[in-house]
Amino acid sequence: MKQTIIAVTNQKGGVGKTTTAVNLAAYLAGPHCRVLLLDLDPQGNATSGLGLQKDGLEATSYEVLLQQTTLDQAVQTTDREGLYLLAANPNLAAAEVELVSALQREFRLKEALKVAVFDYIIIDCPPALGLLTINALAAADALLIPVQSEYYALEGLGQLLATVQRVRQALNPSLDLAGVVLTMYDKRTSLSEQVKTELEKHFGDKLFKTTIPRNIRLAEAPSFGKTIFEHDRWSKGARSYKQFAKEVAKRVNG
Repeated sequence: MKQTIIAVTNQKGGVGKTTTAVNLAAYLAGPHCRVLLLDLDPQGNATSGLGLQKDGLEATSYEVLLQQTTLDQAVQTTDREGLYLLAANPNLAAAEVELVSALQREFRLKEALKVAVFDYIIIDCPPALGLLTINALAAADALLIPVQSEYYALEGLGQLLATVQRVRQALNPSLDLAGVVLTMYDKRTSLSEQVKTELEKHFGDKLFKTTIPRNIRLAEAPSFGKTIFEHDRWSKGARSYKQFAKEVAKRVNG
C-alpha cells in the first residue's frame, strides 16, 4: 500500500476538524497500519487530544518546518498501536511569519515528509487559509473537509475550494478532494436535513455517506486526552468514526 497524505481542513473553526483528524487517524492505525497524525495547528488541540502536554515539547511541527530538526527526530509514539504524532504548540504561529521570506516556503512540509514511512499521514490544519494550510495542501494527496450541520455551514466553503483550485494549478496538480463529511449532525432537526440536502446538491457523491452525530462522549473525549475509541468505544460517536474511517480508506485507496 502506498503512503496516502490526507489534509483535514476548513477555515471555519468549531466544525469538528480536530476531532475528525484525531479519530480518523486512531481508527486507521493498528498492528498492520502505521499512521502519523500531524498537528499543524498552533492551538495544538490534536496534540492535547492524544494526552500530550503542549508545554516543554522539544521537537514539534514548528522545528520541522523551519528545518531545525528532522521528521524522524520529532515524531513521537502514542498509547495506541500504530499511531504516531508530530506534535504542535503555540510556537507554530510564528512559522507563518518566519517562512514568508523563505525559499520554496510552500513546500517545506512536502520536503520534510519525503523521509516519512507511514501508510497514512493525517494533517490537522489550522482554521485559516494561511501558509501553514498551503503547506499541507501542497504536500497532500487528498483533502477532507468537515462541515458542521448548521445555518452558515456553506459560508466560506467557496473560498476554501477556490484556494484548493489555485494550489492545484500552481503547487500540487494531483491534489484530490476525498470528500466532505457532515459533523455535529442531528437527524431530529430540519436544519441538519437542510444542510445535508444542500451539500448533496453541491458535492454529489463527494459527500460521505457517514454522518458524525452530536455526541456528548465525543465532545468530552479530548478533555481526557483520549480518542473516542479509548474513551467510549461503544458510543454513537465511536461507531460513526469507525464507519467513516472505513469509507475514507476505501475512497482514497480505491
